[in-house]
Amino acid sequence: MRETEPWKFLDAYRGRVFSDKWPTLPQLFDITAERFPDSPCFTVYSPQRVSLTYREARTLIVNVAAHLGSVGIKPGTHVAVTGKNSPEWAIAFIAVLYTGAVVVPIDYQLSTQEIITLIKAGDVMAAFIDEEKFEEIQKEFHDMPCFALTKKAGNYIYDMTPPQGFKFEQPPVKMQSTAAILFTSGTTGVPKGVMLSHENFVSDCFFAQSNLNILHEDVFYALLPIHHSYTMLAVFIESLSVGAELVFGKRMVVKQILSDLKAAKVTMFLGVPMLFNKLLAGIMKGVKEKGAFTYALIRTMMAISGFIKKAFGVNPGRSLFHSVLEKASLSSIRICISGGGPLDPKVFRQYNELGIDFVQGYGLTETSPILTLNPVEHYKETSVGKILPGVEIRIENPDEDGIGEIVVRGSMVMQGYYKMPEETAQVLSEDGWLSTGDLGKLDKENYLYLAGRIKNLIVTEGGKNVYPEEIENEFQLYDEIDQILVRGYNPEGKSVAEEIEALIYPNQDWISQNRLMPNQIEARIQDIITEVNQRLRPYQKISRTHILKEPLEMTTTKKLKRQSAKI
Repeated sequence: MRETEPWKFLDAYRGRVFSDKWPTLPQLFDITAERFPDSPCFTVYSPQRVSLTYREARTLIVNVAAHLGSVGIKPGTHVAVTGKNSPEWAIAFIAVLYTGAVVVPIDYQLSTQEIITLIKAGDVMAAFIDEEKFEEIQKEFHDMPCFALTKKAGNYIYDMTPPQGFKFEQPPVKMQSTAAILFTSGTTGVPKGVMLSHENFVSDCFFAQSNLNILHEDVFYALLPIHHSYTMLAVFIESLSVGAELVFGKRMVVKQILSDLKAAKVTMFLGVPMLFNKLLAGIMKGVKEKGAFTYALIRTMMAISGFIKKAFGVNPGRSLFHSVLEKASLSSIRICISGGGPLDPKVFRQYNELGIDFVQGYGLTETSPILTLNPVEHYKETSVGKILPGVEIRIENPDEDGIGEIVVRGSMVMQGYYKMPEETAQVLSEDGWLSTGDLGKLDKENYLYLAGRIKNLIVTEGGKNVYPEEIENEFQLYDEIDQILVRGYNPEGKSVAEEIEALIYPNQDWISQNRLMPNQIEARIQDIITEVNQRLRPYQKISRTHILKEPLEMTTTKKLKRQSAKI
């Protein structure tokens, strides 16, 4: 049974460890280290297994924090952390917060010049950096303390200790104090620094657990970049809040992912739709290879399993399909969480039929980020989840279908954009309501349904609103398509009304395995467009298709960069 107030255990530490409504992130880590000192905290399996207990991690954190204090890092100072997912990254993040400073996580996959730009924009006074870019950044900021997240570069984080005789005292920090500045690109491409407080993170962490039962015994897998708010909260901070083990994935390569999942016996697996689509495609391909009869039998069993789970709350799929999941290295997984974009409901349904509890959520960096989650015991396949406790959502200017802009308020809403008061005022009202720029609707049980982004909206000649994300979802289970971007275009002679086109990058493995010629590729893609068009409403139909020779540019969390798409 899920705990309705999973944060109640904090009452035992109130007054002794913290005095506000919520602990700060360092206080939360101290509580967990006290509760589970010898439990595994941070683990990595590549190139070899290395693991730290909570006690060991805290010792390192205090040493690093003391060293930072000795070089002038104090409350309010900004310290950057940029590197691949690793225990070192996590130690740096928490150690910065132990000094009362503000951590500025930066995407390590950006170019060196882009990282330098964000360091300047964030008024950073010290930085933790991966080996690949350490020398260049240190050269650019020769007066700024730089520390390495890998042994190959100098000033390695694990070697950091305070000078002899220096006494470090952890400064008092309020829950309302800024904990992190997360950079996100706006529609203009100008980076915006989202200021998030300790209260933003910690309240969102525990409110999310009201819709998601996580356990001390769980093993989380950090595969997506940890600098992103989605992984930062839903994997990193959530695992620390219950004393679970956090395993760091290094590469978005299916073979490496499956190896890590099996070795670590991962139970909580967070990803994006593209990743879950690929894993499901691999599972079903293996089933198809057993022959038509076996495939039909398993699909029938899956449908029955899904019905029983949905109707009676019993999960027969885990035992029925244990061998299928074992072969796919997914047998240990208790819950999959999908975020960062819309997921085809058919994918959601098939994972649940196979016995894996599958959860979808919604949020944005400006909300720390989680606003809704689909409860495992009462999920709705077409919804991105039920509103969390502590979150208020209203739909502004709804149309006849109830779809309008999603506007939110709660303790997880950002403090504002760093040094951007005008941009902050455009999205955040004086009474705390944040305009998300997303379109959606609510049902009577407070489940949210996403339609798309306001800026992506297509208006047809008949005045109908078309949401490209809804059309793109229809293509998620076609193995022949690697990427698709749907957008409006203006036919000749029409100045306002738009028709709909699709930019498609075919799956290169499909092409090479079948030795397809260009005309064959085009014919199959057109067949798929025809199939999908038959399922769409008349005003949603795709009228023009472009088959791309190069893939579309994506973010590090595997979202298409729509604005950069050109033909």
